[in-house]
Amino acid sequence: MTFKGPERRVNRELREVLDELVEHVRYVARNVKTMSQQDLEYAEERLEWLADEVWRAATEAMEARG
Repeated sequence: MTFKGPERRVNRELREVLDELVEHVRYVARNVKTMSQQDLEYAEERLEWLADEVWRAATEAMEARG
């Protein structure tokens, strides 16, 4: 499933959560060597939460389109 064209602009919630997910992954990738075990565990939990939010936003958009 790919979103092309105006979908990125129409589903602002999906775009925002995807941007947040990418930002988080980049942060972790840059800092993973200096992060404590507790920070890594939190980063993993946040990644899972963001992935769930992406899935929710994407599936709601699909359902809304019919």
